[in-house]
Amino acid sequence: MSVPNGDYILTGNEWDELVWVWEQTHAPKGCKVEIIEGIITVAPHSAVPHHRIADRVQRSLSKVIPEHWHIFQRLGMAVPARLGLYVPDLAVVPELPAEGHDDFVPAAAARLAVEITSAATAHNDRTAEAAGYAEAGVPLYLLVDGMAPGGPTVTLYGEPRKGVYRLLCAGKFGKRIMLPEPFGLELDTGEFPEN
Repeated sequence: MSVPNGDYILTGNEWDELVWVWEQTHAPKGCKVEIIEGIITVAPHSAVPHHRIADRVQRSLSKVIPEHWHIFQRLGMAVPARLGLYVPDLAVVPELPAEGHDDFVPAAAARLAVEITSAATAHNDRTAEAAGYAEAGVPLYLLVDGMAPGGPTVTLYGEPRKGVYRLLCAGKFGKRIMLPEPFGLELDTGEFPEN
C-alpha cells in the first residue's frame, strides 16, 4: 500500500481502495454513504413515512426471530465481487463475524435484507443492490417500494442462484406478504404509509 502525498492510497486492489475512500467520506449526519457498482454514493435523510415502515417491519420481525439473532438498521454490508458496500434499511443477521472490518460485515452474514425506497435510492434498491444481495447469497430480499411507477409495492425475492433472485411474492401496499422460514411471518403491508 502506498500513500502518495498523504491523500490517497494505492493498493493494487480496487476493492481496498474503494473501502478506503468510503471510510474517508464525511457525509452530513444521517445521510448514508454506500458503494454501488464501484461508485461512492451519498443519499440524504429519509422521510418520516420511510422510518414508519422500517419500524413496522422491525417490530414484526422481532416477534419471530430467535432471541440471539439481530436486526440492524443501516449496517454496512459488503459485496466485494460486485464492488458494492450497501447500507440496508434493515438487515437480519444471526451472528456477526468474529473477525473482519469494524464498519461493515460480509452481506452473506445476513438472512434478510430490507430496502425501503426513497427518491434518492429507488433505482439502486431495485437493480444494483438486488443483484448484489443475490450475488452474496442473502436468502431473502424485501423491497418496499413506495416510489414504484404503478403505485407503492412490496416485493419479496429469494432463492438466489448465480447472482439472480427468484420472485417469491409481489403486490401493492395492503397485500399480506409471507416471509418463509426461518421467519414464518405474514407481513401486513396495509399498515405501510404511502409517501
